[in-house]
Amino acid sequence: MAVTVVKFGGTSLATPTLIVQAAKKVLRMSKNNDVVVVVSAMAKTTDDLFTISKRITSQPKAREIDMLLTAGERISVALLSMALGELNLEAVSYTGSQVGIITDNRHTDARILEIKGDRIKKALAEHKIPVVCGFQGVSLEKEITTLGRGGSDTTALALGAALNAQKCVIYTDVDGVYTEDPHRFPRVKKISRISYDEMLELSCCGAQILHPRASSIASRFNIPVEIRNSFNNKSGTLITYLEGIESPRPKAITHSEDLYLVTLVQVPKRPHYLSQIVTELTNSGVHLKFFFHGVADAQRFDLSFITPLDEKNRVSAILRKMMKMFRVTRMKESTDICSLSVIGRGIGSENKTLAAIFNTLSHKKVHIEVVTTSELSVNIFLKKRYLNKAINALLTKFHLQKKP
Repeated sequence: MAVTVVKFGGTSLATPTLIVQAAKKVLRMSKNNDVVVVVSAMAKTTDDLFTISKRITSQPKAREIDMLLTAGERISVALLSMALGELNLEAVSYTGSQVGIITDNRHTDARILEIKGDRIKKALAEHKIPVVCGFQGVSLEKEITTLGRGGSDTTALALGAALNAQKCVIYTDVDGVYTEDPHRFPRVKKISRISYDEMLELSCCGAQILHPRASSIASRFNIPVEIRNSFNNKSGTLITYLEGIESPRPKAITHSEDLYLVTLVQVPKRPHYLSQIVTELTNSGVHLKFFFHGVADAQRFDLSFITPLDEKNRVSAILRKMMKMFRVTRMKESTDICSLSVIGRGIGSENKTLAAIFNTLSHKKVHIEVVTTSELSVNIFLKKRYLNKAINALLTKFHLQKKP
């Protein structure tokens, strides 16, 4: 039979009752498919473990954090396997290392190099249901590693690629992909089908539905992904390759508030300075959202970076070191920055859409700090006080929410 990979997020496994419900979903799927299950830690478990570590030391070693946090998924696979056994399904639980998820040695944010998968294939051949820990693997140096936040999504799609799965189903706490966050904007519309490239852009710009690395794998290996709600039986959103030609139009909006803006003031104009700074940041694992510079005078310029807020301390420390090297005396920092991204195939080069976005925001007196465009998105950085007003205006303008 064809293989379906099913992933349950932490909210889907938060209680024993929910674990039993997840097992029943697997039972229904297993009647027509070979099923491989990937699980996250039970809701709040990862955060609780990390909080405990912080009570012991303010600077835990990354290796020990990985060893600690992988315990959460081991609890989930064991309990779900037990629940499947109670339904007369023969299930077997595996850690990431046991199924041969080989990663690099980057603790807390490792990248998958290879999936051996021999034990999974053997279990399927024996008509068993493999239940695999998401979020984790083992390095070539035989160190336990984790894949970073959202890593269970990545595990599921990587296994799907390795097993040539016909489909991957992601169970979460919403009914699918919406035109914005339905928890915050309750009148937004559900999207029944979305292309791989649009989903990847949504993920990269802040949507929390599917991790960007998982979106990328789905696209590269052409694995259809269905986003479904664990708590009901409604149809979800299918992420797939979409054929056909349509006029460019906004498909969805997403945003990110947890950002950090830092500016080095009056950096001397030297060709290698920007290269040195960017290289230092990226080599340290910093995820640059955007960087830009303004001209201060003929000899100097202001250089600004926007990064995730949780990387603030690391970024600040690196840039202060670079300031001494470049003899820069001033650095400005702000967390009053957020991003709003309008997503849709072809909209970044569509003049009418761009004009409509800017006219709408201008009419609402929304002040824009920075704008970037791509073929798939228009990305706007602005002060936090403008965010809700801007999103609501654009949702209305492009008919992305239901009428009151």
